[in-house]
Amino acid sequence: MMMFLADSIFLAGRDWLWPATGAFAIALGFIIWGAVRTAAPPMLKLGGALLKLLGMTALLICLLEPMWSGQRAKPGANLIAIVADNSLSMKLRGRGDQEMRGDALCRVVTGSDNLWRAQLAEHFEVRNYLVDSRLQTTPDFRDLTFEGTTSAIGGALSTLVERYYGQPLGGIVLLTDGIASDLDGVELQGLPPVYPVVFGGDQPPRDLAIGRVTVTQSAFEDAPVTVQAEVTAIGAAGEEVVGKLFPIEPGKPDSEQKPVGEETVTIPAADEKVVFRFQLRPEKSGVLFYRLRIASKKEWDEKLEATTEATLSNNETTVTVDRGAGPYRLLYVSGRPNWEYKFLHRAVQGDDQTQLAGLIRIAKREPKFEFRGRAGEASNPLFRGFGDQSKEATESYDKPVLVRLNTEDEFELRDGFPKTAEELFKYRAVILDDLEAEFFTAEQMSLLQKFVSERGGGLMMLGGAESFTNGKFARTAIGDMLPVYVDKEIEVLSNPALRLNFTREGLLEPWARLRPNEAEERRRLAELPTFEILNRVRETKPAAMVVATVEDAGIIYPALVTQRYGRGRTAALLIGDLWHAGLGNEALQKDLGKEWRQMVRWLVADVPTQVDLRVEPQAGSTRIQVRARDKKFQALDNAVVSLKISRAGAAPDALPLTLNAEASTSEPGLYEAFYIPRESGGYRVDASVADESGSATGSAAAGWSTNLPAAEFRDLKPNRPLMEHLASKSGGRLLKPDELAALVRELPSKPAAINETWTRPLWHTPWMFLFALACFVGEWGLRRSKGLA
Repeated sequence: MMMFLADSIFLAGRDWLWPATGAFAIALGFIIWGAVRTAAPPMLKLGGALLKLLGMTALLICLLEPMWSGQRAKPGANLIAIVADNSLSMKLRGRGDQEMRGDALCRVVTGSDNLWRAQLAEHFEVRNYLVDSRLQTTPDFRDLTFEGTTSAIGGALSTLVERYYGQPLGGIVLLTDGIASDLDGVELQGLPPVYPVVFGGDQPPRDLAIGRVTVTQSAFEDAPVTVQAEVTAIGAAGEEVVGKLFPIEPGKPDSEQKPVGEETVTIPAADEKVVFRFQLRPEKSGVLFYRLRIASKKEWDEKLEATTEATLSNNETTVTVDRGAGPYRLLYVSGRPNWEYKFLHRAVQGDDQTQLAGLIRIAKREPKFEFRGRAGEASNPLFRGFGDQSKEATESYDKPVLVRLNTEDEFELRDGFPKTAEELFKYRAVILDDLEAEFFTAEQMSLLQKFVSERGGGLMMLGGAESFTNGKFARTAIGDMLPVYVDKEIEVLSNPALRLNFTREGLLEPWARLRPNEAEERRRLAELPTFEILNRVRETKPAAMVVATVEDAGIIYPALVTQRYGRGRTAALLIGDLWHAGLGNEALQKDLGKEWRQMVRWLVADVPTQVDLRVEPQAGSTRIQVRARDKKFQALDNAVVSLKISRAGAAPDALPLTLNAEASTSEPGLYEAFYIPRESGGYRVDASVADESGSATGSAAAGWSTNLPAAEFRDLKPNRPLMEHLASKSGGRLLKPDELAALVRELPSKPAAINETWTRPLWHTPWMFLFALACFVGEWGLRRSKGLA
């Protein structure tokens, strides 16, 4: 019979418990009786009695047969996975390292230091794997090449957990430098114990690396595209580094291309990030690709083939710029012919990205009189006998006279301002000039409101005699959209000395200013002719931004105000004679044209199209999303979405890859596809959409760039903190390569999925009898020292 005393110690000889207890009591009595009768100092008697008691207790415990029990992994029943990093970063050698990280790893798994693998196989079923962009099996690690472009360690761990679900996976030995590109989104709680073995020293080698690259586009005409690249410099303090931006064109090698941007930066004394900034004005529209390269000035000048950098894989990247596929159409509606349209039209004519359709009223509608005519005659009898006029013609005499300008065909704007969503939503922006609210029906105002809030279009109202408060737009759908309050009728300000100034927020808007910096812009504003007409309003709305102001008698009035409205944007240009800014000389006329073009580009920017194509590069793949809409900009279901993917710079006769996007269950009108790029560089995707009847709905193009080694060489130092975090969360621990043998000795004694129980007698050991003997000999020695034995 057995009785457990603790988790791992129990008594096998429980039948001897009471005899042992009785013997202990008798022995205790004799010891006390002997101590009382002995004529010795008290401390001597106490010490001797304690030694006798300890020796007797040790002998009596042996009668109870104490056993030590525990759990250990059953030999051959559990799995251990050895995962070796096969990525490019293993080819690095830090400052002071005698060998590359990969060479050290090969020595551990295939060289003279691989005895631990054989010892591990005696207790576990060992599975060997390599990991770079994916997990793959290997028989003996002799196929290590260290050519993988990424270290998908997170994906490899997740794959192992899924592959061995329900099987006794006892642990994972991870041989790596700790550089992982996808560990951020991995659930660490479900992992078996992970034992990372990190190779490489903590002193990184000399290197220049392109990091985060951002592309910003604005309506600023002189330099609408800005490319900004962060470069990390290690061991290059004081050096001059040159960055060059080359265009990528199909069929043309890089050696034939001239840089469109170049910048030289001196690395500061302390190794840190530096920023390269390129401003360019592409001549072409659509999706464009550029190649950014960096190197030391010496390597550029002397065209050195050899380099002292750790790697050149992070010295170049592909930059994608989407300039849009215009031209984008705008609708200009005016209550009378005026100078503003002349200068606006002239400015837009010089922009191949925008087209302006005009609807100008040259005469207001006249009252319709009733004349006494023939019985049954409904038409105006004044026009009787003047040709064969239809009923539709005679009924239109009381309508305003409108002139259409720059229309695509004879049907565009034939019936005046659009009355349906199909007619209005094909424009990206609407400009209203000197037009009163009575020009529109309530349905047209509501349609225009949906155009901005739901369609995402732009709306701008220009100042004039019948604009804003004078146009009676209070409590109308159009008035609600404007960034200013028009509920209080205020007389138009007429002063020939109104001077334009930008607010601080306005100077920060690239589309508002015409010069590259504040000083030059303020100098330009000071030289502008003054304005005379201003539509005053009660105040601007809370969410509005005042871009420009004018001053009259010390009072500052808003002149240009913008705000977001739903998915779109609205603007109020309260100056009624902006065309004055172009009077005086040719330079002022050019500036006025540039100002109009920039405002128009801002107005049409980011307006959704019928086919909206988005590309989201992810870890290891690219997600392509297509949102398809009909002419009313409602979600289009049951559409056929075809994708064609091509490489940037590929030969013109190269065939693109064709994919079909599948409908998403999360959002109506959304179609998705995934593409896995196998090479670094730029990629272009063209999407075409057809409705369920097969009619083409629209098309769109987008681009993205993939730099596979970017994450691999983001940090050249071994990432020990990341591996230590992985080990602690999974129940393992961080190791050095020379600690593998100790780990192999330790693992069999650790609990695993399949365990066996072991027992070991605590009483049947020499140490127990030696302890009892030492107690008795010690007691005799005490008595002997005092002459009592």
